[in-house]
Amino acid sequence: MKDLIEYIARSLVTNPEAVKVTESKNDRTTILELSVAPEDMGKVIGKQGRIARSIRTVLKAYATKNKEKASLDIV
Repeated sequence: MKDLIEYIARSLVTNPEAVKVTESKNDRTTILELSVAPEDMGKVIGKQGRIARSIRTVLKAYATKNKEKASLDIV
């Protein structure tokens, strides 16, 4: 899942070297934290959060297919 989010974020931003994804697991949920350069934050979030919502939808579909739960935090 970490690789999927990294790939999507790197394709959206102008500074792909600044993309970092950290993964932590709770009892049943995998929490991914995405951080990008400050000037790329708007590109990852999108107007009214549409791009962020789309990334979360892809992540949840991927997690559901693998019988897991996942959430994405953009830092």
